[in-house]
Amino acid sequence: MTNTFKNQTIAHLLLEDGTLFQGVAFGKKGVGVGEICFNTGMTGYQEVFTDPSYFGQILIMNNVHIGNYGVLEVDVESNGVKVNGIIGRNLEEKFSRHLAQQSLQQYLEEQNIVAIDGVDTRALVAHIRVKGAMNCVIASDGSTVEQMKECLSKAPSMNGLELASKVSTKDVYLIGDEKSSKRIAVLDFGVKKNILNCFVERGAYVKVFPAKTSFDELKSFNPSGYFISNGPGDPAPMKYAIETVQKIIAENKPLFGICLGHQLLALANGITTFKMHHGHRGLNHPVKNLITGKSEITTQNHGFGIDPESVRKNENVEITHLNLNDGSIEGIRIKNKKAFSVQYHPEATPGPHDSRYLFDDFLAML
Repeated sequence: MTNTFKNQTIAHLLLEDGTLFQGVAFGKKGVGVGEICFNTGMTGYQEVFTDPSYFGQILIMNNVHIGNYGVLEVDVESNGVKVNGIIGRNLEEKFSRHLAQQSLQQYLEEQNIVAIDGVDTRALVAHIRVKGAMNCVIASDGSTVEQMKECLSKAPSMNGLELASKVSTKDVYLIGDEKSSKRIAVLDFGVKKNILNCFVERGAYVKVFPAKTSFDELKSFNPSGYFISNGPGDPAPMKYAIETVQKIIAENKPLFGICLGHQLLALANGITTFKMHHGHRGLNHPVKNLITGKSEITTQNHGFGIDPESVRKNENVEITHLNLNDGSIEGIRIKNKKAFSVQYHPEATPGPHDSRYLFDDFLAML
């Protein structure tokens, strides 16, 4: 490739299939490696970067301009950026929002995140949609292609990779109104702050537990119901979590799962999961609620799904939501139990908020 980026630090992006892109260094100069994925959202880049479900991934932001409204501390979903690297067409240092506290460049440098700017993201996303998800490496430290290949050879596959325990809280913590009769035990596999906010805003008292907490410890909180959170990685190896979810179901108290929590609820009922070709990530995925007949626009971020045939063969499970783009299963509930889950994110910050009724439905069960 010819160098069209004069007087700027060159960065390269190498995909596992050998495809090579050249661009400009952004954020911290260095090397970032992980599974490549893409997000089609036009807003909410800071919420996306700090979503623990992206842990271990290199993220293509498909919108043309990213960083143009700067960074604000209140917009984070966790304690820091969780992606391993960022790819953009126009990653912006200048920003227009007067409330912003710093630029995207400053933020990524502070968070030690490697990024590459000036990439034809439309061509790259089209390539991923055909070839599927794969590992990739960004290098802006002068690494050669051979060195990048060596780095890629050591990167683990996302398939079979347990990551939830790495992003989970290490300590139990409480939020909300301690006098509330609505007590929710949250099993944290990478829970987003705004999911917790949605519970607290509805008057709940919430206790958040680390990923590998035993059922007996969860139960000792005397919760009105349980929440199984979102998170990164493959759900299938999470035997510890599947067993805990099975015990929660047996207790027959209300249970709500989102994203990874949805997959774990399925696995706890003998339904298999699978690695998707390139996943669902964005703010505009149409989903139909089969119970009400209404459709909603949803926020999504997942690279694994539950097997449709396995769901339909299970007499104890009812499909509640379907993706209108590809027919994938977006929601289930367990018959004769107060247990349900969705594959998408109803808290949806910055939006859309079509699906927040699910929090109301869960709180009404408590």
